[in-house]
Amino acid sequence: MPHVRDLNRNLRLLSELVLASHVDDGKILSALGPAELAELETLAMSNHVIMRSFESLQHILAAAGNSEGAEWIENAVQRERSRIHHALSFLDQICTTLENGGCPVTVIKSLDHWPDLGSDLDLYTDADTARVVDLMRSRFQAKLADRSWGDRLANKWNFVVPGLPELVEVHAGRLGQTGEQTAVTRSLANRTRKVEVAGYSFRVPAPEDRIVISTLQRMYRHFYIRLCDVVDNAQLLDSSVVDFGYLRSLGTTAGLWEGIATYLTIISEYVAAYRGEGVPLAGFVTSAAKFGADQIGFRRDFLRVPIMPHSLKLYASELKSLLLQGELRNSFRLSLLPYLATAAALEQKITGSDKGIW
Repeated sequence: MPHVRDLNRNLRLLSELVLASHVDDGKILSALGPAELAELETLAMSNHVIMRSFESLQHILAAAGNSEGAEWIENAVQRERSRIHHALSFLDQICTTLENGGCPVTVIKSLDHWPDLGSDLDLYTDADTARVVDLMRSRFQAKLADRSWGDRLANKWNFVVPGLPELVEVHAGRLGQTGEQTAVTRSLANRTRKVEVAGYSFRVPAPEDRIVISTLQRMYRHFYIRLCDVVDNAQLLDSSVVDFGYLRSLGTTAGLWEGIATYLTIISEYVAAYRGEGVPLAGFVTSAAKFGADQIGFRRDFLRVPIMPHSLKLYASELKSLLLQGELRNSFRLSLLPYLATAAALEQKITGSDKGIW
């Protein structure tokens, strides 16, 4: 088992289903009842691995003669499959409409989990945001969700589209919690590629940009890692399509290289615990990592990255790099992060939600 503190049994079961070549806990899985399956579904949904884990689980339950459990799982898979296909049909229409309206978009994060899908539909564009807002309102009768302080800094817009349960999140020209990352976005649109998903064609980031975006989200923003992040990046790295030299160059320019190396090392160590070997990483990746999976703990459904002192050091490294490169405006944006975090913590304590801040 990975050197992760307080590893949850359900997370271990899901990890075996999506990472291991065989399931050691097959007897435990085959005996699961409705209540236990419901708990497992909740965790699988929050970690965006329900399609990749439950189809395997269904075969295990059927083979063990647990027909009630197998039927329960089949119904859960069908519900999720329906949600995904409904969301994809909207995503296709939105991307096509924005593209035809002079606002080229790249689907970021959401399709990384395929055949699973995230809980939001995330897009990146270099286009004028006023044009994006106008198209979303006129073509889809979309309403703008309330923008938090973090949304405004990050130049991020959330749209509520009638008939679509998922929010459509549009990042315009910037990435990062405070919109400090423009080094990454300068080449993002020019390096995209098209992929076919369920009969639809979408533009997605290049492998290296995809890793950088995932690192920004997990190591510099949310400070937790979903199981889908482990699986997604493991599959990407196993495919041998990542140019580690370019990834290091891009990450260094953005001040994120240490975070990227640490993130990939954590993923590799976690994968190794279930399949006997980690993902293929260049030696200069692991040597640049600041910590590994032994520093990660499981709390509130996710693998948690410690903020003190680990994430704080990564933040300081990013800020230092931006300052040394003369990125004064982006440095100022990033310097606001501790104040936002403090305000968010106070808001959470007082109201039970930090949505107005983050």
